[in-house]
Amino acid sequence: MSGGRTETGAGRELRSIGQLARRVGLPVGTVRFWSDTGILPPTQRSSGGFRLYDDAAVLRCELVLTLRELGLGLESIQEILAGQTTLARVAEVHVAALDAEMRTLRLRRAVLSTVARRGSTPEEALHLRKLVHLSVVERQRILEDSVDRTFAGTESDGDGSTVRDWMREICGTLPSEPTVEQVDAWVELADLVTDPEFEQRLRQMLTDDTDADLGYDLRPAVMQRAGHALAEGITPGSAQGREIVDRIVGPAPPSVRHALGLRLELLADESLERFWALAGVLQGHRPGPSAIPAFQWLIAGLHTETASPRTRHIFAADI
Repeated sequence: MSGGRTETGAGRELRSIGQLARRVGLPVGTVRFWSDTGILPPTQRSSGGFRLYDDAAVLRCELVLTLRELGLGLESIQEILAGQTTLARVAEVHVAALDAEMRTLRLRRAVLSTVARRGSTPEEALHLRKLVHLSVVERQRILEDSVDRTFAGTESDGDGSTVRDWMREICGTLPSEPTVEQVDAWVELADLVTDPEFEQRLRQMLTDDTDADLGYDLRPAVMQRAGHALAEGITPGSAQGREIVDRIVGPAPPSVRHALGLRLELLADESLERFWALAGVLQGHRPGPSAIPAFQWLIAGLHTETASPRTRHIFAADI
């Protein structure tokens, strides 16, 4: 033994387990454990049976230490050193795991910010925690169960399929770095899509063969003209109100307009509008003004043309 090293006949310099531990700055027990598990096998043993390690073992020990500091488990490290997998592959898996952990931490921060901002009660905070800490698989299962109930029996290749797929895509996850508003929106949306009344309303819209694009196509004119009429206090059944209705929907027999009003009643639903608004928040959009009051004004105007004078008066009074 010379200078803390043992000279072998082959000219290799060997270290005892204690000397190796001091060389790499680790406790002797850690190096001995790595050696016992086969991650750091001794180069040879002395005549007295003590483990000895050469310079290659020092490099191997330093590599194991580096991989442990990066968060890799001993099982993964052993597979890398045995050639059963590559460092690049293990690193890729750990990057994905770290990304998931970072998303969870950002999500927890957003939830805490939500609790702090709105002064949530302990019960509300617990509700938030339960919702947010559901695994991705559990959240997706809850959503898909709700969607499947809603769309069961609807056409697989029509509007129902499009809306169903879109709901699954939007509601299943939060953005990777959610804002406080997006956490609020997701919590509310999670409650909304699993509400039986919402499911029934959406299903009714789909099974009644209502044109889902109808409300979207009419929205600009309704918001401009009916919205102006509301602001000015113009009633739907008045002469000026009927003229505005004509400008929005164009010429059509009273029976056709009444049928249009019935179709719009299914679309002009506050819960459906809220769903689209919350989905927009999750996509980073700010919700616009509600279109429901303007559509209700138009619907009243469409129905008054086929109603009795008394009913016209009731519709006008409701607006």
